[in-house]
Amino acid sequence: MSIFVDETTKVVIQGISPTSQGLYHGLRNKAYGTKVVGGTNPKRGGEVIEGIAVYSSVAEAVKETGATASFISVPPRGAADAIVEAAEAGIAFIVCITEGIPAQDEALAYNRLRRDFPDTRLLGPNCPGIISPGKCNIGITSGDIALAGGPVGIVSRSGTLTYQALHELSQQGIGQTTCVGIGGDPVPGTNFIDCLAAFEADPETKAVMMIGEIGGSEEERAAEFIADHVTKPVAAYVAGVTAPPGRKMGHAGAIISGSQGTAQAKMDALTAAGVFVTQNPTECGEMMVSIVRGLG
Repeated sequence: MSIFVDETTKVVIQGISPTSQGLYHGLRNKAYGTKVVGGTNPKRGGEVIEGIAVYSSVAEAVKETGATASFISVPPRGAADAIVEAAEAGIAFIVCITEGIPAQDEALAYNRLRRDFPDTRLLGPNCPGIISPGKCNIGITSGDIALAGGPVGIVSRSGTLTYQALHELSQQGIGQTTCVGIGGDPVPGTNFIDCLAAFEADPETKAVMMIGEIGGSEEERAAEFIADHVTKPVAAYVAGVTAPPGRKMGHAGAIISGSQGTAQAKMDALTAAGVFVTQNPTECGEMMVSIVRGLG
């Protein structure tokens, strides 16, 4: 099985125009086999762009197409409003790849969803999206590097390392059930625990590959959850071992203060929880291959 999305998921692209990144990636998702059923643009309602019908609002798109998921690729200043619009229209799963959303806007949108739309799941912002190989791809991940058939679930804060994990497992003939890029912003709509719980409940996911990075306490919280609730083997890598304290490194959430949020603290917590912690991403892939083959 897959988590969050599958071959029945109907996707609407928010922010579609003839030159938009949403159209570019949306067409790639559609070519992969994802059911892209429409796009939205308040200035282009009624048009058809590259075979995709455009609606003036998400509510109209949902009414006409039955869309259940949205793919948001709009500029930072409008992304938070786009998230809320999707939730108000009844979209159950929202993927927002937009980077650079003001932190206050991001927090307001996150809390609005938690308060008023508890059944709506947001993935991102600032993430590569989600792919269930052979079933559905929403976001910017290349379908060419994924392999259908399981049995590994992947969850990652880093987009680039998400791609590396997919590619290295696929090269070894190890398929994936779902790969989720949760993004590196300080207020992620979906976190490690959400994905770990879903993978634990999925009978076709036999092992989990987790990729973290410095900053915040999400990995430590995930370690507690793994110790108490996860029965499947987990292999992990935490990026940023050499990052200097107090220095922002890449993602908005990748900042450490003193001993809090360091790679070593996260690695120690995960190791104590029984996770197979590795020193680099390639070693993590190799560890996962070894785990899967050991499962028979």
